[in-house]
Amino acid sequence: MLKISRQFEAFLDRIDEIAILIPKALESPNKAFYLQINQRNEQLVIKHKMNIDTHMKYICQLSSNIQFGQTYMIVDESGNKTDLQIGAVIRTKEFDKLFEYRGNDLGAVYRKDQTIFKVWAPTATFVKVRLYQQDKKEYCTHDMVRCERGTWSITLDGNYEGYYYTYLACVNLVWCEVVDPYAIAVSINGEFGVIIDKEKTKVPPVRLPRFENKTDAVIYEIHIRDFSIHEDSGMVNKGKYEAWLENNTKNKNGDSTGISYLSELGVTHIELLPVNDFEEVDEAKPLSSYNWGYNPLHFFAPEGSYSKDPNDPYKRIIELKSVIQSLHQHNLRVIIDVVFNHVYSKEDSPFEKLVPGYYFRYDENGFASNGTGVGNDLASERLMVRKFIVDCASYWINEFDVDGFRFDLMGILDVETMSELQNKIYSLKPDAILLGEGWDLNTPLPLDKKATIHNANKIPSISFFNDQFRDVIKGSTFSVQDYGFVYGNQEKLNQMKGLIGGSPTLFTQPNQSINYVESHDNHTMWDRFLSYSSAELEEIRKMRHRFATSIVILSQGVPFIHAGQEFFRTKQSVENSYNSPDEINWLDWNSRSVHKENVEYVKGLIQLRKLHGAFRLPTAQLIKKHLAFNEHYPQLLSYQLKEVDHFGPWRFIYVVHNHHLNHPITIALPNGKWRMVVNPEKVSIHDPIDLENIININKLGTYVFYKN
Repeated sequence: MLKISRQFEAFLDRIDEIAILIPKALESPNKAFYLQINQRNEQLVIKHKMNIDTHMKYICQLSSNIQFGQTYMIVDESGNKTDLQIGAVIRTKEFDKLFEYRGNDLGAVYRKDQTIFKVWAPTATFVKVRLYQQDKKEYCTHDMVRCERGTWSITLDGNYEGYYYTYLACVNLVWCEVVDPYAIAVSINGEFGVIIDKEKTKVPPVRLPRFENKTDAVIYEIHIRDFSIHEDSGMVNKGKYEAWLENNTKNKNGDSTGISYLSELGVTHIELLPVNDFEEVDEAKPLSSYNWGYNPLHFFAPEGSYSKDPNDPYKRIIELKSVIQSLHQHNLRVIIDVVFNHVYSKEDSPFEKLVPGYYFRYDENGFASNGTGVGNDLASERLMVRKFIVDCASYWINEFDVDGFRFDLMGILDVETMSELQNKIYSLKPDAILLGEGWDLNTPLPLDKKATIHNANKIPSISFFNDQFRDVIKGSTFSVQDYGFVYGNQEKLNQMKGLIGGSPTLFTQPNQSINYVESHDNHTMWDRFLSYSSAELEEIRKMRHRFATSIVILSQGVPFIHAGQEFFRTKQSVENSYNSPDEINWLDWNSRSVHKENVEYVKGLIQLRKLHGAFRLPTAQLIKKHLAFNEHYPQLLSYQLKEVDHFGPWRFIYVVHNHHLNHPITIALPNGKWRMVVNPEKVSIHDPIDLENIININKLGTYVFYKN
């Protein structure tokens, strides 16, 4: 390898343009630069010259084509020499088109008699694959061959199952050793990729009937470890994947816990916080730290801290696949949370080491953008980043049989990538559910290109977390002093009508609205209410909490419940518990018994939503036709679902959301005999209460009446 003593620096910033930075001490009146090519010096045409602090910057025109994968030298008129480094050219559209690779064979493809390695590294001058035995001692290193579109490949004959491997890439005369970004199996703590036989990871699939309408979903969000780590969870494999395989578990009070509890609750989809390999939890000592998992390390391989044997690369794959099929056996579908917007550490990422500067977004001054708040934004608009995202999501569908994805900070990603992704996923699993956080974040991507709520109509098969729904009902997440509808805020009434009706001002169809008041982010609703009104009686706070949850479950759109919300989950007022101890994050299964009455209430609301399709109408047209708000009682939020016997057992449904605590109101329902199935304290689907049409609304909360 060449050793260069750089007195100045030269960067290929465009296909035909070189930027040269030279210290002012080397400046001369007749400055000239030459490209050494084919043993001759080709003079560069200086287009611009700029004064930059202690340096002069020259923009020079190239007349010859640069061949990527080769090392070129730049010489000045005094014989000073430097290598031509790959600069901002890799962020140009010309580079993207030149090196777009569409093959589906990146990574290590194992067969019993050979393994084929392929990696994308278009700016590298040399690439090697290095094999290790499981004692981590180097076994052998092989030169890879440069192939089409910037890929490098090698086929090694023999059986290499179980070997660890890395790539070594030389870019800009610097060698880096990296784990394969496409590695599907990794060693403990993700130090190496591992060559495995995928056939040995197969878990028999449980075939579920097609899920017809997204609005039929009730999503329940939970973390693998939180699910079972509590001392009273009744599960043996606490904090592990295998806790999700345990059936008929109970807490000390004899009440159901675990997967049996989820099945009884009636939700349809379990949304798991990230399960791919992530940083900041030592897989050898998993209980010594905690993390939600939004620090992605390896995107294709499962996290090892949840495995009973993180040293076995097969074990975690089989365990996680078994979790998914265990949930399928209980008719529960699985959405996984994926983080395609950033990496844990840009500088240490295989992306940055293999193709420096390509995978991340930069501002107009050349600084890495930070819309994610963690120091880097993935540049999803670049073709090979887009390919990586689509390839990865497809792998999880094909190999792990997941039923959908929740995209963390989706607003960082671009609309075109998400559009291509939705088309690919629905071709593989037509009833998959895709949802994401459509926040408008400060990343250098044009507003009309961002996958934000503002652009929801451009990606109509993807749903969005409806933050208006969240904040109008319970009060702004970002202002403790803001009080929401459930605290009697009459000014929120008109907004509430739109939210209950599927948020037509935000979305063209109700299935794009993910209705929620609580998630893993920010305070739990219980802690939010406690911070807003700490002196309020606990029983009243429970009423408000139950009220908010009832609106989530009965509104048009897709309801989303945070695990434990149904039994007043608290994180002891910790707002951002991403790395807090288990005692803050765990699902307190004792509370499931203490607040059993509320659990039954929420269970009943879910049953009601499932029983009658009028609460989950699939189109905006049907909502407009069948939902009518009652304007006779302006102090109440009340509406009728009329002529809806086509969607369920009742022809007329009347819903009242009373947000007043101590203001009894008498209302007259349309003529006829009515029956009450929901009041603020009980859901009575199987033993409804017969009523005349004059009703006293005297408690804060939700009322549901029906008649035929």
